[in-house]
Amino acid sequence: MTLSDEDKERLADVVNLQPTKNKELQDRWGLESGSEVHSYLEGTLKDYYYRDENSLIRATTEAAEMLGIEPPVDDESEEGAPSVLRVPELESRVFQVVAGPDERSESVVSVLNKLRERFDIDPEAADVRRALQSLKRKGVVEVIYRTVPTFKLSVERDDVDVEVV
Repeated sequence: MTLSDEDKERLADVVNLQPTKNKELQDRWGLESGSEVHSYLEGTLKDYYYRDENSLIRATTEAAEMLGIEPPVDDESEEGAPSVLRVPELESRVFQVVAGPDERSESVVSVLNKLRERFDIDPEAADVRRALQSLKRKGVVEVIYRTVPTFKLSVERDDVDVEVV
């Protein structure tokens, strides 16, 4: 199957963002719905992606090799957490400010306020929530359920090299 340049760019997004969800790809690709993402994946990239046991979207090894892209999570340590993480810029910044593993977990709004203070950016709360959930799926953030879901790192910040894609 021959892929167009746009198809290759979208496949690169799947490789770089994995494990990911329809919503994350919908936002990235500017599509109207998760159904459009599903249709595109099934119609165009069906040979290059799969859904894992948690229904998260992942690229096949062949897809990463074809594009010459390393998957975003490399070299898992003994605890199962990655030592290298390739993420979009907002996720990188969230990783830098979210509470550490020995600190009290914090809400999405708390992380948003830290981003505003430290980086002088003003992302939407929903984007911060998605970034935290994506980092959770990658094994570096954990959720603590209190009155509202709160987040903190599940690994030491210095144990993970973060690369922005």
